[in-house]
Amino acid sequence: MSTSSNHSTKSIVATLAPEYIKAIAAYQGGKPISELAREMGLQVEDIVKLASNENPLGISPKAEFAIQEALLDIARYPDGNSFALRDVVSKKFNVAHDQIVFGNGSNDILELAARAFLTAGCEAIYSEHAFAVYPLVTQATGATGVVVPAKNYGHNLPAMLAAITAKTRIIFIANPNNPTGTLLGKAELLAFLKQVPKTVLVVLDEAYDEYLSATNKSEAIAWLSEFDNLIISRTLSKAYGLAGLRVGFGLCHADIADLMNRVRQPFNVNSVAQAAAVASLEDDDFVERSYALNQAGMMQLTQGFNKLGLEYIPTFANFVSFAVKNAAQVNQKLLQNGVIVRPIANYGMPDYLRVSIGLFSENARFLEVLEQILKSNE
Repeated sequence: MSTSSNHSTKSIVATLAPEYIKAIAAYQGGKPISELAREMGLQVEDIVKLASNENPLGISPKAEFAIQEALLDIARYPDGNSFALRDVVSKKFNVAHDQIVFGNGSNDILELAARAFLTAGCEAIYSEHAFAVYPLVTQATGATGVVVPAKNYGHNLPAMLAAITAKTRIIFIANPNNPTGTLLGKAELLAFLKQVPKTVLVVLDEAYDEYLSATNKSEAIAWLSEFDNLIISRTLSKAYGLAGLRVGFGLCHADIADLMNRVRQPFNVNSVAQAAAVASLEDDDFVERSYALNQAGMMQLTQGFNKLGLEYIPTFANFVSFAVKNAAQVNQKLLQNGVIVRPIANYGMPDYLRVSIGLFSENARFLEVLEQILKSNE
């Protein structure tokens, strides 16, 4: 008897899934280099990937050493409580051990918040043009997502306040926002938090905080003592360069952390990731170099867009979203030339592409190919 699956016949079991699960459109990440190489018949070394907001410097040398050491004990289960990492985060950000939740990337933190506090009949609020994971984790719980129209491609906080109802349980806010790179002012955000009912959680996603200048850096961690309904989400996938190991953490009131930990998988952050995260968080020099490279690359790209006469959204992160005619066609031609950027039509921005800031040579390659494409389209 054959045990092979018959893909031509719809599974009866699959039909038993709730409608809100069947309606989910799976998250699509940036195209991997190996996939493009196969599709286009290109050499891997000839491809530039500027699609997923990764750190072009790679990882901290300290993290690399820690990874090699951790591999020696890979046969053991990781510390399910991430004590060493918890201690480093506690000291670095001046929070108590029981205020920290660890995740398999910050996406995991967003999902844990949703799983702990959302259910069918509840609502979660998020902005138009905001991170695609917010509607995904909301829909996966059976809750209803409420999309608030953006203001200048960023969060419209007064409109988000007006959208709050008795059914609202969570408000998701990305600051800086992905994929637009917009930033809310600290005074504006603090005033917003003071107006949100205490029964509504505010999940403040700060994945790109390390790319902010000293003036713009978040002060939200200091607000935790005032707002029991605040969850701050951070990641080590961006400036720290650990995208492939998936480490994130949430900071919040101890009671909130306790509930999120109840729905967390016991070993959701592996031992290698924990070791790399500890070393990375102790390497401020690497983060400073990453910030400096990002600032220089941002100037390089925006000057290039100005030269090409392209509009772009001023950004506070490690990417730039720019407008271009026939964006889907331009994206395809970039791919054919071995340059991967991110189309963001699924964010309600069909005329935009998002490019991550890379090394000087990578940015130059992108701008050169883009210019050639635009000239050929004239």
